Amino acid sequence: MAKRAVLLLAHGTPNTVDEIPEYLRNVVSGRPMPQHVIDEIQHRYSLIGEPKGHSPLTDLTLQQGELLAAALGEPVYVGMRNWRPYITNVVRQMRNDGLDHIAAICLAPQNSRTSTGLYRRAALTEAVGIIVDFIDGWAHEPLLAQAFAARLRVAIAQVKSESDDPIHVLFTAHSVPCRTIQAAAASAGQPILWPSGRPGASGTAESTPDPYPVEAKFTAQAVAALVPEVTNWYFAFQSQGASGGPWIGPSVESTLDALAQQGVRNLILQPIGFLCDHVEILYDIDIAFAQTARTLGLRLYRPESLNDSPLLIEALVDVVTSNLAR
Repeated sequence: MAKRAVLLLAHGTPNTVDEIPEYLRNVVSGRPMPQHVIDEIQHRYSLIGEPKGHSPLTDLTLQQGELLAAALGEPVYVGMRNWRPYITNVVRQMRNDGLDHIAAICLAPQNSRTSTGLYRRAALTEAVGIIVDFIDGWAHEPLLAQAFAARLRVAIAQVKSESDDPIHVLFTAHSVPCRTIQAAAASAGQPILWPSGRPGASGTAESTPDPYPVEAKFTAQAVAALVPEVTNWYFAFQSQGASGGPWIGPSVESTLDALAQQGVRNLILQPIGFLCDHVEILYDIDIAFAQTARTLGLRLYRPESLNDSPLLIEALVDVVTSNLAR
């Protein structure tokens, strides 16, 4: 009988502010990064976590792995793309442990060839001789939407206890550079036809636009459909990076401004592309966006992140078991 296990894949995060330069080199594959960008990211990390400067992403991901292992009755390993424990090292350990079948799942439900593709490459590099069932995306998993909806209902109850205004919800996902979601045909100057790709193409991954923005909005729509109180909802991409070229939008900042101009005064902001607390939540939302909202006269609420949500673990169980059954 095949000896199998699950491999959870995540972005990774440094443990201390001092480790950030090395971490950023991993993120950008060794390309030079301006010192002012490094300084700014170190500043952001210095304001989050307990102790300050410590992102909880790795700790929470390891906890999710433990909960999933208990629910599945199968061993679960955790590998990070940009920090320790690195994916390649973990897969090497899995081989040394005698495994011959891995179900690998990214803890980023919405599939993007650029991000998910990097996880896949890192895992397969060390998986020689091991069967790897790589789960590219799972934005359509019903229990994922239910997990977010459960957290959202708690935030809605808080808003209702403090205001009679209509409920307004802004769903967000991490932005990516525009160039990364375009089909390969774009680089050749050929028109992109959604969803079938360039003229004459067969709809391959190389000839169609990246699914990420569509899947992100699908998750938002699925969550809103589960919560009847949400009659006014919007979508924006957050945390645009510092690299050159445009990033996909609309941005959270421009959306907050537009909503304030429309007279919205209470807003729930729920990130549906992240499964646990980390700097893009604890700083970008809780500090930066909250400050922007205050200057616009908006009161911003954020539902609790999924973290150790039982529904999230159930969603992961469903995704893994259905994949292994195939």
